[in-house]
Amino acid sequence: MKRLYVILSVLMAASMILTACGGSAAAPAVCSTDAGGCAVLSAGQSIVIGMGAPMTGDNAAFGQDISQGGKIAITDAGQFQGFSFSLDAEDDGGTAEGGAAVANKFVANPAVVAIAGHIFSGATAAAIPIYEKASIPMISPSATNPKLTTTGSKVFNRDVFTDAAQGKFAAAYLYNKLNVKNLAVMHDGQAYGQGLAQVVKDQFTALGGTVVAFTAITPGQSDYSAPLADIASKKPQALFYGGYTAEAVVIVNQMKQAGLTGVTFFGDDGTFGQDFLDRTAANGEGAYSTSLIPPASPAKTKFDAAYLAAYGQPAGKLSPYTWTAYDSVAVLIKAIESVAVVSGGKLYVPRAALVAAVRATNNYQGLSGTITCDTTGECSASGPVFNVDKGGKWVPVQ
Repeated sequence: MKRLYVILSVLMAASMILTACGGSAAAPAVCSTDAGGCAVLSAGQSIVIGMGAPMTGDNAAFGQDISQGGKIAITDAGQFQGFSFSLDAEDDGGTAEGGAAVANKFVANPAVVAIAGHIFSGATAAAIPIYEKASIPMISPSATNPKLTTTGSKVFNRDVFTDAAQGKFAAAYLYNKLNVKNLAVMHDGQAYGQGLAQVVKDQFTALGGTVVAFTAITPGQSDYSAPLADIASKKPQALFYGGYTAEAVVIVNQMKQAGLTGVTFFGDDGTFGQDFLDRTAANGEGAYSTSLIPPASPAKTKFDAAYLAAYGQPAGKLSPYTWTAYDSVAVLIKAIESVAVVSGGKLYVPRAALVAAVRATNNYQGLSGTITCDTTGECSASGPVFNVDKGGKWVPVQ
């Protein structure tokens, strides 16, 4: 009797361990050999792809647009062996603190197997180590800070060009195409804005131009007239700004009063979108911004029509990342389908294997072009496109 009791006790303990690990006696062998273990989903549960983005506040247009592009990829994917996909876009405010909080929330949810994001570079940098520890892969459609792929992270990838590329081309366009020789540079002091501004400063100087000012502002303020007046005293021909729409709108609307009449405003991909046009109105005429509008293709035409039908506005209106958002989610879904196993009515997703599968993406035909990830997680298929505000519309320039 005592021996039987011992045997039953051992079996119950083993069962509890398996349950705690999200497994069962029918769990496939890969779950015991995978370094990250398996995400386990029961029938009726959806395979969750997380997204950290600013969903409220001045920069909410980015989160709204990117999540909408991603949701169309979810719809197009349909089901995988009876299991559906879902996109959970959580509000991280675009900040480091918010990025860490959302990452911790996703890691605590066993149904979250991958992350399409985060969206802003600062939030992404804070989230990477959290996902690294949990073996949850990421692919961001919009986090462009070059340093993000230099940390040796196995989980972080992106399908957007870096600020190193954007800054280089922006400096060359200013110097060679717009014939600017004296440039003022402003930034918001954050990972994305300051990093991009530094690239532009260095590249513009290397071309032979003069950077007459390199000025940081505090995000979230409603008056930048003082730093703008100081810049005006330096007589620049153009003003490059590294940052997001909220602050760019204030700057553009105050440039004339600060003595910068006739000075060209040159923004980045963080200032592109309808929100900038609406809030600057006539003051924005002649301003430049950056986008990632991909070349025409049947797939892009189909997506653009689906986006318009679903959300009542054209793709690319709210942000430049509509198409890379779709691609980020689609690449993750393809990787999930390549490693997931159904056994005993449950879906098992080996986490470390999924991390490797995302990084191994090769020749994937996305909306933004052919996506191939290198060993550091750089997967971009296209470079920046510059646009100018003409009559309240963004018009691509050569």
